[in-house]
Order: sequence, then structure tokens, then C-alpha cells
Amino acid sequence: MNRLKFFIPVIGFVALVILFWRGLYLDPKTLPSMLIDKPMPAFQTATVNGPVLSNDDLPKQIFLLNIWGSYCLPCLIEHPTLMRLTEEGDIPVIGVNYRDREDLAIDWLEENGNPFQFSILDESGRFGIDLGVYGAPETYLVDENGVIRFRHVSVLDETVWQRDFLPAIAELRNETGQPQ
Repeated sequence: MNRLKFFIPVIGFVALVILFWRGLYLDPKTLPSMLIDKPMPAFQTATVNGPVLSNDDLPKQIFLLNIWGSYCLPCLIEHPTLMRLTEEGDIPVIGVNYRDREDLAIDWLEENGNPFQFSILDESGRFGIDLGVYGAPETYLVDENGVIRFRHVSVLDETVWQRDFLPAIAELRNETGQPQ
């Protein structure tokens, strides 16, 4: 019995060391998403300064779904990339104004420019919960059928666009036969 009392803490300590050691090699920006290869959650809600829309109003082509907020400093960092993508017109960008007030969102877009075809107003955060959002900013790549194919947590800058999104978009376009 005395030996057992000695080994229980030792085994617990070894287990913790292994767990922490493994944690050192995990990428904190890689967060699992249960919605990859699943349809976007259903919604019917107002948009920022706009009408009530639903899944039926989503683009019938590959698009980005960007989670943002007027309170979000990293959103301001990624904003020029989203503006460039919208100006080039190659891929639509839909926004989700996450846990924000509509008046603040409108002011932010007026001051910084609006890269969104429309922006879903998610003041309560309910739609974000359905998406599995951890916080703003996050960007999802959604195919023409409304199925989520890729998720990026953190700022979408030019490096991330080139490294992660362009290859994923090219792969989706190859699968569906869309022109590059």
C-alpha cells in the first residue's frame, strides 16, 4: 500500500509532463471546426444597415465569410486585404458583424470602407455560436453550395491569402470545373 501511495503522484506527474510537452508543439491558431465540409448554419436575420436576409441570399459561387467587429483591432489590420479582394471582384466577401452594435458597425464601415457584399448583423452572437466562432477575426471559405471548406482564425493578411486561401480556392475551382 505504501508503494502505491508513492507511485500515484509519480504517474500523475509524468502524465502532466507528457501533456505539457505535447502542448509545446501545437499551433495555437489551428482550432478545430466541426463545420468543415458541412453546410453553413441556417440564418434569417437583418444585415448591417440593410434588409433581412437568409441562406438563400448567399452568393452562388465560392465566397469568403468574414467575422468582424468595430471593437476588433485585428479586423482593422486585415481590412486592406478584404478591400483589395472586393475591388478586384474575383471573390465575394460576406461579413458577419459579431457581437457588436449596429450603429457602431455602420460608423466603422463608413470610416474604413465597406468590403462586404452585405454583413449579417449578429448582435447576440447566436449565429457566431452556430458557426463555432471563437472571436473576431475569423474567415471561412464557402463553396457555391454553401458548404464550409476552410477556416482561418486570426488576421487574413496577404501572406495568409497567398499561402492558405489561394490554394484552397484553386482546389475548389478544379473540383467544380470553374475557371481559375
